[in-house]
Amino acid sequence: MLKTTTVVVGAGHSGLAMSRRLADRSIDHVVLERGEVAHSWRTQRWDSLRLLTPNWMTRLPGYGYRGDDPHGYLAAADVVTLIADYAKDSAAPVRANTTVTSVRCTDGGYHVQTDQDTWLTRSVVLAAGACTVATVPALQPGVPDGITTLTPADYRSPGELPEGGVLVVGASASGVQIAEELHRSGRPVTLAVGEHVRMPRTYRGKDILWWMDASGLLDERYDRIPDLARARRLPSMQLVGSDDRRTVDLNSLSRIGVQPVGRLTGIRDGIAQFSGSLPNMFALADLKLGRLLDTIDAWAITAGLDVDDPPERFSPTEISGHAPLSLDLTSGAIATIVWATGFRPDLSWLDVPVFDRRGDVRHDGGVTAAPGLYLMGMPFLRRRKSSFIDGAAADSAYLSGHLANYLHAT
Repeated sequence: MLKTTTVVVGAGHSGLAMSRRLADRSIDHVVLERGEVAHSWRTQRWDSLRLLTPNWMTRLPGYGYRGDDPHGYLAAADVVTLIADYAKDSAAPVRANTTVTSVRCTDGGYHVQTDQDTWLTRSVVLAAGACTVATVPALQPGVPDGITTLTPADYRSPGELPEGGVLVVGASASGVQIAEELHRSGRPVTLAVGEHVRMPRTYRGKDILWWMDASGLLDERYDRIPDLARARRLPSMQLVGSDDRRTVDLNSLSRIGVQPVGRLTGIRDGIAQFSGSLPNMFALADLKLGRLLDTIDAWAITAGLDVDDPPERFSPTEISGHAPLSLDLTSGAIATIVWATGFRPDLSWLDVPVFDRRGDVRHDGGVTAAPGLYLMGMPFLRRRKSSFIDGAAADSAYLSGHLANYLHAT
């Protein structure tokens, strides 16, 4: 039986940021990681993937991007290197290849069981990540035999897929990137679109995230959002990190030949059925984009910025022709379905009564109802940017302080 003051579960950027904060406070701790440091980036990312955030936003406690391309976007392999270097730089006490199998309450703390050993600890930080398991719709069993199905966690490159058409389900960041790559490989692509967040890569001469960062939008606090539950469920922004800083949205995809259709609502007798609400989804996304740009413009005026490029508005999302309401999956036109329908955390090993009816951990900005139990790395945990690498610094600063106060009081 091993003892420590705090166990951090997960050695990604969130867990390592918390580790750095705990070390700065001289709080004894260990970081348990099921694989190697940055495990998900090593094993669940496709070959061409890059961060959606520019390199200058890669900021962690006491560490940041050190290259010569601050306005570029790190490739997956570079993210692995950065996170691994951060672990070494901060001398994080990581125990790699150690899978947590259960966490349960004990008198005055927690019992943490792993496949290697057992820990007794006064506090636990859950930093295993929000994107551990890809979500797959319940209608997947209706997919006809012979069609390959996979998620972005399984996808690596077009060459690994069978020849033939692809149905990509989901039009957030992963869906639009994969749809574009597959189409450019020569495959016909149909993209099923639900609620999405339209976003230009650049606006008025700067990266859109520069504007959101400078104006404070990314620092919006969780306790000032009217509908926090909805904000935490929003899909990721339609952004692509690329050398040419291009915008990839539904208009650009339609122009190269990707066929947008409505939300996939069912598969019956081999027929995929799509919602007829595509125009409404387009209009809603365009409306939200307009509101965002209005907010940025208003802030620019207030800040007295001398902006060379005038305010711009982007063409509405258009439907080219009639969007099909069904697709015969038995015709041979579709060889592969990519379920780009999001991810969820895997906390099945957490045996502490902090879950709500949806299976999500109840928390107040990362502080759970269980004393000494904390959460890191979830969407809009404490700020709009919480799920970005850049969000871990501020979140870990507050939560490590709360944890230190808890330890002092007990």
